[in-house]
Amino acid sequence: MHCSSLGEFEQGRPVLEKLRSNYPGYKVLLTFFSPSGYEVQKNYAGADWVFYLPMDGRSNAKRFLEIVHPSLVIFVKYDLWYFYLKEINKKNTPLLLISALISKNTILKWYGRMHRKMFAFISHFFVQDETSKRLLDEKGFTNSTVAGDTRFDRVIEIAEKFQPILAIEKFIGDTKVLVAGSTWPEDELMISKALALLDDITLTFIIAPHEISVKRIDSVKKILPAVTLSEIQSAPAMSEKVQAYWAQITTPDKHATLIIDNFGMLSSLYKYGDIALVGGGMTPYGVHNVLEAAVYNKPVIIGPYYKKYLEAVGLVNDGGAIVIKNEEELATTIKQLLNDTDGCYAKAALASGNFVQQRTGAAKKILQFIQENRLLTN
Repeated sequence: MHCSSLGEFEQGRPVLEKLRSNYPGYKVLLTFFSPSGYEVQKNYAGADWVFYLPMDGRSNAKRFLEIVHPSLVIFVKYDLWYFYLKEINKKNTPLLLISALISKNTILKWYGRMHRKMFAFISHFFVQDETSKRLLDEKGFTNSTVAGDTRFDRVIEIAEKFQPILAIEKFIGDTKVLVAGSTWPEDELMISKALALLDDITLTFIIAPHEISVKRIDSVKKILPAVTLSEIQSAPAMSEKVQAYWAQITTPDKHATLIIDNFGMLSSLYKYGDIALVGGGMTPYGVHNVLEAAVYNKPVIIGPYYKKYLEAVGLVNDGGAIVIKNEEELATTIKQLLNDTDGCYAKAALASGNFVQQRTGAAKKILQFIQENRLLTN
């Protein structure tokens, strides 16, 4: 299985683990393009080997496949490599593309020619929506199935395996909590400005920045009085610093803020929130994964840059996500949700949970195809 980065790995993981369970006689090779995927998952226990995929090229692809000799190859979503795909096809090895999204730019425009050449090497496409299937059909690629997005399966799995984080439970106590995940500086600045408009409510903030370098964590602390998770989990020598912070936030114009300065915890953090704010939507880069929050039946707040992500659009349309543009709208939305004005909290929470639950099953469809077509045998 090849994944561009960590996000694509999370999409492919439900399929990979089902294959591992159903076909224990096979070895699993997981490859990445990006360090952000490889560095986090290089010790992933679900694969026998985890490597970077050597750069694309005729000789690299041929040599790599002669060494690996795969029985089945799966690419997740995109990041297709021409010479690898060509060589896989030449060897008559089944090649699947899963959780794919096909756009008009990908396949219909003149500059989509390379994609069309690579698509000819793919044995079967598992696409996220009917639009993707229609675009493939229009170009003669009728070997596709609408399976949905495997990320829905993944977030369900994560929620079912939730493990309490005692340090966080102690920090938040019985207060109301807003979890802001994958935040960018624009998100954090908006949150800091919204605090001045939230003096009449008590609210604990948990902020998990998209990047956790020392520089980024320091930049958050400059605009938000906060402690980090590392500080509250550290040796007793740090206790005075934490106690001083707690003394500071007892004044009426402060809110307790905890910064998460490690990776791999965000998908569990959202369970602790009464409200979730998913970052990225205040920047043109776009909002991050809203499903990680929605799976816990939480109202989700996002910025205006979300429309290129199907799951975010769907969550907004279903009423599980609320779009805000500035700190005033953020403060107003938080107050409305916590006061459950006209039942808005209950409605948004229910819509979020239903949105995820109703879209699971993509991994099962892919596994069923592999079994029925005997792409692997026991």
